Amino acid sequence: MNADKILIVEDEAELGELVRDYLTVEGYQVILAYNGEEGLQLFYQEQPILVVLDIMLPHLNGTEVCRKIRQESTVPILMMSAKQSDADKIIGLGIGADDYITKPFSPGELVARIKAQLRRYKHFSGQKQCEGIVSYGELKLDKNRFEVYVKEKKVDLTAKEFQLLYLLVANKGQVYTKEQLYEQIWGYNHIGDVNTVTVYIRKIREKIEVDSSKPQYIQTVWGIGYRLNDAL
Repeated sequence: MNADKILIVEDEAELGELVRDYLTVEGYQVILAYNGEEGLQLFYQEQPILVVLDIMLPHLNGTEVCRKIRQESTVPILMMSAKQSDADKIIGLGIGADDYITKPFSPGELVARIKAQLRRYKHFSGQKQCEGIVSYGELKLDKNRFEVYVKEKKVDLTAKEFQLLYLLVANKGQVYTKEQLYEQIWGYNHIGDVNTVTVYIRKIREKIEVDSSKPQYIQTVWGIGYRLNDAL
């Protein structure tokens, strides 16, 4: 039986229990919380491998819960919301969420997204590889520890930010379209979601570049996508 533990934080009891039932059938161990404070407490107590988090929660909203989790962990966070605007999605991803799904949604789609997040998280965090450390310019990335250093100073990246940067550094000079990056890191295609890549590139630049408006590392290839500058 799959022992992976998943935390669902959802104040709509019927929806939370439905998602729990679908995940239980898939073999996951599911913990259910009905408000933000309870969800955060259970996160610390149970140490789940993934969190499904509603944005509109009583006592402590989902964005605050996400921020607090990100201070402690790089586990995947999938946010749910009835809000469908791009601005809301960007806010959710900008504070460290790995994926975003709007209500109403198919439980089957949610399960598929959870599985995709877990595959990538385990791939990047669970395999100890001697070639897991890559360096370029003043950047150093340790795949085994999910750590990034710029000029020997540690920089905090979320799991997805790390995965995206690692892919570009490990394949410096190769041009990737947004669609290719989205497929490589998130694992599936969904209309409109490729703009997620733009959000993540901006966040990475803010953390690793001296001047994010004049990036030294991640270059924009206009009309195509992104690549790591191979001329350093």
